[in-house]
Amino acid sequence: MKKAILGRKLGMTQIFDDKGKVIPVTVIEAGPCVVIQKKTVEKDGYDSIQVGFDDIREKLVNKPLKGHFAKSGVPLKRFIKEFRIDDANKYEAGQEIKVDVFVEGDKVDVSGVSKGKGFQGTIRRWNAQRGPMSHGSKFHRAVGSMGASSDPSRTFKNMKAPGHMGNKNVTVLNLEVAKIIPEKNIILIKGGVPGPNKSFVTIKNTVKD
Repeated sequence: MKKAILGRKLGMTQIFDDKGKVIPVTVIEAGPCVVIQKKTVEKDGYDSIQVGFDDIREKLVNKPLKGHFAKSGVPLKRFIKEFRIDDANKYEAGQEIKVDVFVEGDKVDVSGVSKGKGFQGTIRRWNAQRGPMSHGSKFHRAVGSMGASSDPSRTFKNMKAPGHMGNKNVTVLNLEVAKIIPEKNIILIKGGVPGPNKSFVTIKNTVKD
């Protein structure tokens, strides 16, 4: 991986291309991020950089993490990620990574935590079919048979049953960078990305090259 940045999803809007075609885009405040730590093959066994984004109050950070930031001489950050890259030697602790590392037309993968939906039944969670709605059926939105009997007398793993929906790590692959606004640290990405507004996301160059 060669390029990566952290950001905050601000919402969605639309822009127009040169031909007047409407393009739906997600607005992301990306960076500036700061390099907290650099790892090398000689010392750590692999090349990577640890990056932080979004300032945080000192009272919200524990002592070990405060020491980690103090060692690098960088401000306290709320969102921290490590990226494995081949050219880690060109980065140093305290160095900033800005949104202009990407250009218009780049293909990226965006990762975030999807919206939580709480506990849901099989119809909403798995798009299951409901029962007849006539008054005599008494079976409308129930789960139905679980498939278990005296043998093996249990339900199987990964069954599509009711449960917690959403709030999972999700990555959308091969999205396109529609526009970069460096002076505002804004990147516009064509289409939707995971998570609610104001949530943190990770933007990396796509693995589908």
